[in-house]
Amino acid sequence: MSSAIVAGIALALAVFFVILIVRSLIVICPPNRVAVISGRKRVLSDGRTVGYRILKGGRTLRIPLIERVAWMDLNTIPLEVSVTNAYSRGAIPLNVQGIANVKVSSGEGLLENAAERFLHVDHLAIGKIAKETLEANLRGVLATMSPEEVNEDRLKFSQQLIDEADDDIKTLGLELDVLKIQNVTDDVNYLESVGRRLTAQVKRDARVAEADREAESEQAEASARRTAQVAQIEADKKIVEEQNALRVRTAELEAISRAREEEALVAGETAKAVASQELETERIELEKRRVEADVVVPARADLEARQLQAQAEAATIVEDGKAQVEVFKRLTDQYQAAGSDGHDVLVLNMLPDLIDKIVATVQNVSIDRVAVVDTGGGGGNGDGDGSRGGIPGLMSQLPASLVAMTEQIEAATGVDILASLRRRDAGDGGEG
Repeated sequence: MSSAIVAGIALALAVFFVILIVRSLIVICPPNRVAVISGRKRVLSDGRTVGYRILKGGRTLRIPLIERVAWMDLNTIPLEVSVTNAYSRGAIPLNVQGIANVKVSSGEGLLENAAERFLHVDHLAIGKIAKETLEANLRGVLATMSPEEVNEDRLKFSQQLIDEADDDIKTLGLELDVLKIQNVTDDVNYLESVGRRLTAQVKRDARVAEADREAESEQAEASARRTAQVAQIEADKKIVEEQNALRVRTAELEAISRAREEEALVAGETAKAVASQELETERIELEKRRVEADVVVPARADLEARQLQAQAEAATIVEDGKAQVEVFKRLTDQYQAAGSDGHDVLVLNMLPDLIDKIVATVQNVSIDRVAVVDTGGGGGNGDGDGSRGGIPGLMSQLPASLVAMTEQIEAATGVDILASLRRRDAGDGGEG
């Protein structure tokens, strides 16, 4: 049991020592400081090789015995900038007092400059270097400006000073936060003389302006009185003119009133005549409408009905003609597709119409009864005289009558019915 306790204590001490070692090796950087860890070489972004690395915020581990940590503060350093007997443009010596706030820059490239120049340097020394640099730049800027410009446009003076000192400050690895000019004086009372001169000029301008305003006021008052008198005269004149115009207008209105009365009487008579004329015109118009309703409208309706009926009949005839043409066209196509058989079918189809046409030539002849008289020859006794009587004789004459009829049809129409029938029979026999 005692060995376990000893092992536990040893383990706890080992963990404690490990924590102490790690704590001593870890570097944690706050936002207002930078850690410069030197001891190993590294290449910067501009290609330079240095023996340190810089940590801005966050944490890192250092290698014991190889790397060492140094700190730089990024806090603001207030400075009082002042120059005496600094010659401005025009060889006028000036005394200028101002304030500035500088700090170690955390920008890339500038922080390396500050680390190389101010590592292990306190704020007082850094502030002294920055102050001397700003005062030197202040004298250079004063040489380019007149005392009036320095005193009157201090914002411009401060901006020019910032622009002039920017490169020098960045070379040191510093950053200029604020630069303000507080006071500008001179030992020869130049600015005071300028002030008195400007004050005298302002007072003179004020007295001149006051005299001008008084003169203008008197002129305005005289002009106002003259204008008032002229206005009064013009007003009196206007009143007289208006009174005369009123009398003239009154007379004109009386004459107009009398003329209007006479015009009203004439207009009344005229209106009566016009009303009578319009009444007669309306009566004539009503009579025209009655006649149109009784006679013209029915006649027009009947005409339109007849026109519509004629159009309907014409449309029927046209459509029937189109249908017949279509039927004939289709029959023709079918007959042409059938070849020689189509010709026979056409002839046979035409045969009833042809017979009707032939019979129509004797349509006025009416046959009431046909009597067949037997001559006594018998029904063919074989005596060789060829005579036949009665019914047999009539039947023997039918083929000749049919041949004669076909010849008449051929003479009348040019259609040989017997030849068509023979071709039909020949075609049927060939198929059999």
